[in-house]
Amino acid sequence: MTKYKIGIIGATGYTGSELVRILTNHPDVEITMITSESRAGDLFSDVHPYLQGIADDVLVSLDQIDDYELDLVFLALPHGVSMDIVRRFHDRSFKIIDLSGDFRLSSQKVYEEWYKMDHIYPEGFEKAIFGCPELYAAKIKDAHLIANPGCFPTSAILGLAPLLHANLIESDRIIIDSKTGVTGAGIKAKNVNLYSNVNDNFKAYGLKHHRHTIEIQEIMDKISGERTLVQFTPHLLPVDRGILTTIYARPTRILEESELHELYSAFYAHAPFVRLRKQEPAIKDVRGTNYCDLYTTYDQRTNMVIVISVIDNLIKGAAGQAVHNMNIMLGLDETQGLKLIPLNP
Repeated sequence: MTKYKIGIIGATGYTGSELVRILTNHPDVEITMITSESRAGDLFSDVHPYLQGIADDVLVSLDQIDDYELDLVFLALPHGVSMDIVRRFHDRSFKIIDLSGDFRLSSQKVYEEWYKMDHIYPEGFEKAIFGCPELYAAKIKDAHLIANPGCFPTSAILGLAPLLHANLIESDRIIIDSKTGVTGAGIKAKNVNLYSNVNDNFKAYGLKHHRHTIEIQEIMDKISGERTLVQFTPHLLPVDRGILTTIYARPTRILEESELHELYSAFYAHAPFVRLRKQEPAIKDVRGTNYCDLYTTYDQRTNMVIVISVIDNLIKGAAGQAVHNMNIMLGLDETQGLKLIPLNP
């Protein structure tokens, strides 16, 4: 069987590394090209030694892209960089999955307000499909450009979607409290992810103005059909990977615990990577996988719905979700290459 030819633009970061790790064992695709402007000519395994003997591809410059026949390309690049690549290649035959935040929002105006930078390809906002397979699989199937969701938004959106779709919570007072491992800050050294700042420490950041706030809120608006208001606060954990999000929302009426379970079971009946847990999940329960584990409960004393959502930020929050989108776009079994078992402990 002929395999689909895949390109990965951006090899030196965590998401590029995870894409290669997942796609190497995918039965229906082959990695044809991996780019790096700073390491062109080196082996991929020179950049990521844990893949020595597994992924020894020679890294090439993006300028060599015309030398390759490609069906789909992943952009594993920072926001602000991807938009230029999409502008350059938007009319090519290969499909594009962008893992940055450059096309996740509704417009150039909203992007520039929250990302504090100019957007050079606003036409992309109308073309891009928000790549949440559990919500938009039908649109993803026919898309040419996918905006892969952010890691925090993935955990929050999947936790909230059933409640908002059923109009069971007040949409103007949603609290999202998230904790992430340090890989969410990227591979480049920064003060925030220095060992001395992270180890034996725990802190909030991005208070009130984190750019993922608007990404969550805009999707919630679409699901609920009305304006939502989200209070989102991220925190940095002294762990390498994983996100645990706790969501608090006030119901529009008194709920039964069983009603919540039935609602989520029906909503995610055809979602292979959403697991509804009987007890509170932990980040190690999903480590190295494309699962989102959800736990729901109702507190009668405070009249609050509580949802706990956990994902691996590098897999379900990035590379794994991108491969899930790829499978749908190429007409493959959506679980292909992603039947990964959590690594625990």
